[in-house]
Amino acid sequence: MERSTVSGKSIADWGLRIADLSTRDGSDQRAGFLGAEQIANPKSQVRHRQKGFSLLELMIAMFILIILLSVAFPTYQRTIQHARETVLKENLWQMRKAIDQFTADKGKMPKSIDELVEGKYLREKPEDPITEETEWEEVTGEDSLTPDAESGMKDVKSLAPGVDLDGKSYKEY
Repeated sequence: MERSTVSGKSIADWGLRIADLSTRDGSDQRAGFLGAEQIANPKSQVRHRQKGFSLLELMIAMFILIILLSVAFPTYQRTIQHARETVLKENLWQMRKAIDQFTADKGKMPKSIDELVEGKYLREKPEDPITEETEWEEVTGEDSLTPDAESGMKDVKSLAPGVDLDGKSYKEY
């Protein structure tokens, strides 16, 4: 018997059998040949294992999951924070635009954000996405358009503490 150069075992131990079953005249000699089903090596049969995963397989899967979560979770948090900052900037821009429109239409500054909502310059009082409240810092100043120099709201700012992802305070928006 021939021996394998890799493992040193004989080729028959691996269940390999090479045979030329055809002759030169084209006839087939398979009638006397034993089929592969009949030539079975008892060493090559697969043992039946119990169903389930080993502890090592479960630990490897958990380790991979932890690595993926440690990368994905901070990215998710940054994305949410960036979205909130963008909504805050947009809310402030819309309120400032409404103040300017109110001032141009009425010839005086509004007294509060509620007056902008009552005058239909805003549909509702916007929510600060950082604090999740509808409270804003209403910056008042002297209204130079009125003859009595009354005070009115000239700007609006966020009451949210802290800084954004760029290090700028929310109150400076």
